[in-house]
Amino acid sequence: MKITKIEPLHVGQFMYARVTTDEGIVGYGEAGTWGHIEAAGACIRRFAEYLEGKEAFAIEHHWNVMHRFSYFTGLAENAAISAIDIALWDIKGKALNVPIYELLGGAARTRARIYGHIYEHSIEKMLVECQAKMEAGFNAFGHLNPFLDEGNDKVYFKTHIKKMRDAIDNTRRMREVVGDRVDLLIEIHRRLTPAEAITFARGIEDTHPMFIEDPIRPEGPDGMARVAEKIGIPIATGERFANIYEFQTLMARGGVEFARVDLCLCGGITGAKKVAAIAEAHHVQVVPHNPLSPIGLAACLQLAAAIPNFAIQEYATGFEAGIFESRPEHLGSNVVDKVPLPDNGFVDIPSGPGLGMNVLPDAQKIRPPLVKPISMRPHFDGFVVDQ
Repeated sequence: MKITKIEPLHVGQFMYARVTTDEGIVGYGEAGTWGHIEAAGACIRRFAEYLEGKEAFAIEHHWNVMHRFSYFTGLAENAAISAIDIALWDIKGKALNVPIYELLGGAARTRARIYGHIYEHSIEKMLVECQAKMEAGFNAFGHLNPFLDEGNDKVYFKTHIKKMRDAIDNTRRMREVVGDRVDLLIEIHRRLTPAEAITFARGIEDTHPMFIEDPIRPEGPDGMARVAEKIGIPIATGERFANIYEFQTLMARGGVEFARVDLCLCGGITGAKKVAAIAEAHHVQVVPHNPLSPIGLAACLQLAAAIPNFAIQEYATGFEAGIFESRPEHLGSNVVDKVPLPDNGFVDIPSGPGLGMNVLPDAQKIRPPLVKPISMRPHFDGFVVDQ
């Protein structure tokens, strides 16, 4: 079976690779570079020059060619490789009439635990949304930012003690509302220094979060390992990592307990299964990162079905471009033909051929292309604030 066409498909805030074969089978994959998806689309077009006319089933070979052909690589390129890789796995599953997990060794599980997003700008609204998510059946909430400063373009300043006390108090209030019925997954989004991260984490240890995500910027593995050594809460990180070596380096230093592998950035299903194997050898669990559309979710679930060290799956009930508020449905549900729906905190893993879903033909009409504006929140001293 030959690849006849590869094209980028820019739908809203999502970038897909649509791959067509000479047998009429079409596969879809998603690129995870919101903020740079135009660059990922250009890379998809570039790789099409090599791939069109090639054998569709030679996934590992094509993956290595795309990674190795140039001396210089980057995240946009990796996102394009990821989207194409997922689409090729989708094609192979559809051609053989099996879900992708059957091509990865078969199902280790048939359901996946999920956590929903909560986005709000006040603790009162967060507590209301916690209650709503519990009533909807979720037993884990993520993207919980107790600093309540995300997406806010107001000039920022708080004293250290107020910044810490407010966030610690907000976390405790969330725990009081949900009790022990729900796991809290605290999202810091790299906004703290190592010293701040240690202070904050120690202050919320008695609330027993499942993990604290990205407490500091991930570029320095020694810094993350230093934080991990001094706190009593597991660290989740890795959503910005684009290759297996970044994960290996951090795992070897003891800086991560939950690997946040992004299938739409780290090389697709081919790259993610390599990361999962390294994580298994380090007794690290996998929490696939997906603030993207159901196509990205479907890829994550196919991986989750096939690995022994899967922990929980991000289910994006929020993250609409430029709108920081919670939603009941999965982000981008209106551009695909099927979406796995929550059921008591779990979803059934799609068992249809390939990914088990397709992008709708009129997806671009439903969600016209969007690009992320370049902006950063200002600090009172004139510098920028990570968020």
